[in-house]
Amino acid sequence: MSAKEKLKFEEAMQQLEEIVTNLERGDVPLEEALEQFQKGVGLSKICKETLQNAEKTLTKIVDENGEETIFENENEEN
Repeated sequence: MSAKEKLKFEEAMQQLEEIVTNLERGDVPLEEALEQFQKGVGLSKICKETLQNAEKTLTKIVDENGEETIFENENEEN
């Protein structure tokens, strides 16, 4: 498992927030800004995947037979 896969959601978000803050200041040299931007894109991807996996887990319910089924909101429009 790579270091990125071991990174917790909260840690990734904190690092991403720090990168955004640094880049918003505008005093970061171009090369460093590009590196931070690339790292931020990677962190953003980790956060997105983590949230998608959490959503998939939370939308499953167990029926009376012990089988998992996808929970569908009756108010959703298709």
